[in-house]
Parts: sequence; structure tokens; C-alpha cells
Amino acid sequence: MTSPGRTEHLVLPGVLTAEQAGETVAGIRAMQREDGAIPWFRGHHLDPWDHTEAAMALDAAGEHEAAARAYEWLLRHQNPDGSWYAAYHDGEAGRPTDRGRESNFCAYIAVGVWHHYLATGDEAFLDRMWPAVFAAIEFVLELQQPGGQIGWKREADGTPVNDALLTGSSSVHQALRCALAIAEEREEPQPDWELAAGALAHAIRKHPERFLDKSHYSMDWYYPVLGGALTGAEAKSRIEESWDDFVVPDLGVRCVLPNPWVTGGESCELALALWVMGESDRALEILQSVQHLRTEGGMYWTGYVFEGNRAVWPEEVTSWTAGALLLAVAALGGDEATVAVFGGERLPKGLAPECC
Repeated sequence: MTSPGRTEHLVLPGVLTAEQAGETVAGIRAMQREDGAIPWFRGHHLDPWDHTEAAMALDAAGEHEAAARAYEWLLRHQNPDGSWYAAYHDGEAGRPTDRGRESNFCAYIAVGVWHHYLATGDEAFLDRMWPAVFAAIEFVLELQQPGGQIGWKREADGTPVNDALLTGSSSVHQALRCALAIAEEREEPQPDWELAAGALAHAIRKHPERFLDKSHYSMDWYYPVLGGALTGAEAKSRIEESWDDFVVPDLGVRCVLPNPWVTGGESCELALALWVMGESDRALEILQSVQHLRTEGGMYWTGYVFEGNRAVWPEEVTSWTAGALLLAVAALGGDEATVAVFGGERLPKGLAPECC
């Protein structure tokens, strides 16, 4: 098990003690394969976004070697066009179970690589990963639409799906900013990426009609804030507008309306978005509210049905749910790399155009 001494910075009242944080980190480590892959849980699938989220949580906990192995897995198994498949059975690179290539899944490597670099200062790692980040961002930007939004994916046969998802595009916005930070660190400016990020931010802020209507999902509610496109008064207004719809006091955040189902991942991401807004007290309350999902081994159930036949559902614990919790705790606890990545420090600002 991870030593509590390595997780003292992850202590948060009512959420984690150092020992509990160590258990959670050890739980993610136990799910990681020897080749670095981190599936949802052993025997289930790996997707590149959640794999990266879990790796970031390992870095936040000081498990830098394990995190580096996760990024090396991405480096070894990137497709020639810069993408990764949407799902791999148990993280086995030779057994993709969904050959679609989703834009936000592919872009997220930039967030993870920047986070790892800030956590470790490992310039050789950044040099090694740069070609993979560059290729992934180029793949993603080929799906950008004239209105700035990012098409959802390419089908297995390469056909582009130009419909855009607000959650996915908001995640890509964060990834583009991290990719630009990497480029700046390497003194390889990418002005086309800056223009793309600005157009995307503007679409998210001003043109909801350019995205498929998924407003009944909580992720579409908070992700424009979490991804950094909405800030200040715009962010606060958006969160307040739907707070009572999605937040269930003492239980967490609904995944989708009107279902009586709260989920740990969405709850922790909302907490992180609240922290981004400067509302640490409310973020803490959300994190405390989902501790009913914690298992005896330190991991977290995916969700809980709170009406009718009340029950944990599905009966699974996932690496990414634990990862989201650890990242939110790390942000509230002042972990420098996590604060920089989600708080916007050392990320480019003012990219959005004034019109169009």
C-alpha cells in the first residue's frame, strides 16, 4: 500500500485521511497493468480519457513512475493518424472493442502530459511525449467545424461525425490550452492552435446551438466551467442556474435528469469546477457528500440510486471515479501541478475572439 507519508497533502476533513488516501491510491495502482494501462477495472475496458485521468491522480499522489508508465502506454499505442481507439478490452492494445476515435479522448493526453511535467520537471519526458501530443492535437483539429466546435469523433471507417458535444468540446478546450503551454515550454509556438482554441471558446460561450442538446446531463452543465471556457460571472451564473436540478443534498450530483441516480465521478468533477470558480467551501461539501460511495478497500462505487429500490448501481468500482476524487482533493489541498492545470496558471489566456 502507498505510504500515508506520501499522501499527507491529500488529507481533507470529512473526505480523506492520509491513510484513506493511501488506500485509494493503492486501489488505482492495483488496477494498473504491468504495461502501464489503467482500465476502468480489471476485465473491463480502457478508454484513453479515463486512463489519463487515473494517471493524473497517480501523479497528484506522488506516484510518478506509475503515471509515467501510463503515458508510455499511450505513446506506444498511438494510431498513425494521431488517435487512439475509444475502448480496449482490459487495456490490451491489440484488442480494441470500439474502433471509433473520439476527439476529446484523444486530446486529453495534452492535459496529462502537462500535468506530469509540472509535477516532475522531467524535460526528457516532455521531449519524448511531444510528438504524440502534437499528432493527437492535429487529429482533433481536423474535426473542428467552421463555427469553432469540435466534431465528436471519426467512425471506425474514418467517416467524421461532425456533430459536436458540449462536454467533449469543453474538455478539448482545456487540452488545447495545455498543448499550447507545452509548445511554449518547448519554444515551438503553434499559432493555428491558438486560433482554434479561441474559436472553440467563443462557440462554447456564445453559441449553444452549435452543440447537440445534452442539457439533461450534468456534465454539459459544469464542463464549460471546468474546461476553462466560462469564467467569472458567466461561470457563476451557469452553475447557479441549474444547481437545484442536479445537486442532491448529502448525496452528490445526478448524472442525468430526471433519473434518481448520483454518481461519484460527476460529483467530484463538479467539486473541481467549484474550486476553479473560487468556491472551495461548496466544493468541500460536495466531496464530503459522496463519501457514502467509498468502499472498504478505499475505492468508490460508480453511483447510487436514491429513490425506489435504493441501491449502489452499477456494482463496480472504477479507477476514474477514484482518480476524479483525488484530483479534486489535490486541487483543494494546493498541489502545485493540479492547481496549475485546472486553475489556469501557466495556461494561455485571452484566446477567444470578440465576435462571430
